[in-house]
Amino acid sequence: MTSLAPLRRALLSVSVKTGLVDLARALDARGVELLSTGGSARTLREAGLPVRDVAEVTGFPEMMDGRVKTLHPKVHGGLLAVRSDESHVAAMQEHAIPAIDLLVVNLYPFEETVAKGGDYETCIENIDIGGPAMIRAAAKNHADVCVVTDVEDYEALRAELERNDGQTDLPFRKRLAQTAYARTAAYDAAVSTWMAAAIGEEAPRRRAFAGTLAQTLRYGENPHQNAAFYTDGSNRPGVATAAQIQGKALSYNNINDTDAAYELVAEFGGDAPACAIIKHANPCGVATGETLKEAYARAFDCDRTSAFGGIVALNRPLDGATAEEIAKIFTEVVIAPGADDDARAIFAAKKNLRLLVTDALPDPRAPRLAYRQVAGGLLVQDHDSGFVTREDLKVATKRAPSAQELDDLMFAWTVARHVKSNAIVYAKDGQTVGVGAGQMSRLDSALIAAAKAGRMGEALGLADSPAKGSVVASDAFFPFADGLMEAAGAGVTAVIQPGGSMRDAEVIAAADEAGLAMVLTGMRHFRH
Repeated sequence: MTSLAPLRRALLSVSVKTGLVDLARALDARGVELLSTGGSARTLREAGLPVRDVAEVTGFPEMMDGRVKTLHPKVHGGLLAVRSDESHVAAMQEHAIPAIDLLVVNLYPFEETVAKGGDYETCIENIDIGGPAMIRAAAKNHADVCVVTDVEDYEALRAELERNDGQTDLPFRKRLAQTAYARTAAYDAAVSTWMAAAIGEEAPRRRAFAGTLAQTLRYGENPHQNAAFYTDGSNRPGVATAAQIQGKALSYNNINDTDAAYELVAEFGGDAPACAIIKHANPCGVATGETLKEAYARAFDCDRTSAFGGIVALNRPLDGATAEEIAKIFTEVVIAPGADDDARAIFAAKKNLRLLVTDALPDPRAPRLAYRQVAGGLLVQDHDSGFVTREDLKVATKRAPSAQELDDLMFAWTVARHVKSNAIVYAKDGQTVGVGAGQMSRLDSALIAAAKAGRMGEALGLADSPAKGSVVASDAFFPFADGLMEAAGAGVTAVIQPGGSMRDAEVIAAADEAGLAMVLTGMRHFRH
């Protein structure tokens, strides 16, 4: 039994007309009868192609503003009939149902309508009904019917028909059927997710998730793990939307770390040049500067050892002077909102360095969802876009911070929310000088941050650790005074932390005794 299916009749009904005429011409050249609807039929006729309206086949006109045009037994019977089943063939003959061998459909632009801020009624009108119904019917009957839902598959279809003299092979139809079901699933996921938000349903009883393959990866976190990268269609500026100018393909870890780096540096907007250097999803150095080159150099100085092989994120377009500095050591990825010709030329000599450019910085305050898989399910929460202003801070100690300390406290707090918990960040003059991340004890994080500050001082040839005269940020409250006292011993002069511990009074008293200024945010930023 052959797996080849002839192609005699095709139904083309698409929202996106890209490539439609060329595909239809190729089909017409093979003697395929073309059926179509509405705007698709008009486009084909304007191109001089013979096309038959679906309304002519069904005997019913398009009605209700186009809501009803393909929901008819003569369409679905033509898609669902099993060609080898005598009773199916008899039913087709009895009811004059023409067999449809190819369905080419892409759906109403619901996702695009939502992205453009369409109101509720407009979004509802852009929910496709007939399209998904036909796609599912054709995909179910892939033993006989070929279904194409992506413009990207038009060329593959033409090549398949060329290979098989106007026929399609079963493995080819199976692959397209899988793609088709994934497309309708993604479409339904987009609709249900939008509707949950539109009606204020924070935890809907059922939630759907979907993604589109952006690239397959050599492996996952480790070489024995298979991996791929999928985009969610949100078009948030970052690694998913960036153009890769040069370098090897991104790895799983590259993508994860680059996302962390760009999300952090976006916190500083474009007001002043800023740089974040990330290693294993944690910042090893973050700084602002008068120039982008200075911001990078100050971030690099925080932890020169960890910066080797790291990810560099910039909040301004990369220039030649900054590129020259970055190129002095091995760097995995550089991501920035643009890069000038000088920078591109300098990096061109670094074949393994990956340069990514985006059109914009992501909005750190934009609401979105965050997902994490656990055995048997998914954890879903609002992305941590919470922030505090200077006016939100509560001075808890006898001494209030100075203007310079307050600037550094806000800087350190901004960085701390991007450090794995328990997080401790020492900062001074718009520069991290010590980062303690991902420890089981806040005391240990404080110790590590102080040790890193000491190594920074040694690397720079300073007489004292740069932690002396710095401020400290803690992503959550100090449960005991020990972590705070470690920071005080390192030389910090001011503290920012959420507060809320049963021992707040004890911690505040210890701060007062050490002469520290302490402000409370009332908001924590755990990042596990």
